[in-house]
Amino acid sequence: MGRVLAKRALIPHPDGPTPDFTVGCKISCFGRDAYKLEYIVIGAIAALRFPPGAMPDRTDGLWNSTCFEVFLTKQGGSYVEFNFAPSRQWAGYRFESYRDGMAAALDLQTPDIFTEYSERRAALTAFIEFPAGESDTLQSAGFAAVMEETDGTKSYWALAHPPGAPDFHHPSCFAATLPPPTIP
Repeated sequence: MGRVLAKRALIPHPDGPTPDFTVGCKISCFGRDAYKLEYIVIGAIAALRFPPGAMPDRTDGLWNSTCFEVFLTKQGGSYVEFNFAPSRQWAGYRFESYRDGMAAALDLQTPDIFTEYSERRAALTAFIEFPAGESDTLQSAGFAAVMEETDGTKSYWALAHPPGAPDFHHPSCFAATLPPPTIP
């Protein structure tokens, strides 16, 4: 059983549409470097576009459709971004600072991604693992989601939104403080 580090509701961007669903997320740690991320959508699920299932391959541009994201900040201002699509495709990037020094995080293992759907609920669960000891430097998290409806309308969800256009990389979005990992 993992230890829950943060559990939060996401809010839609204030300048966007008012969707007929809600989005929440939770992060738990298992030991020192393994994490479980859970995203839950409740409401008008039939109105949402979910990419069809695919092999769990590393793929860029997932945020162009329904996609769940997490940004994990590290000591010194760098951060790691993960994108998880309901198709089970994923992406991982490292940044040196705010939108600077982006590089594919080729050292990260392919996450295990699972999805569940019902009439009023959709869920995506992703298991990620960092290289040994890296999670010791994690300080905060920003959870986000891009939700695309069947008519092409998109809403942008995060813990907090800075003024202006949606920007999940903005430091104000990294609103969940993470406690130190469990020592095995």
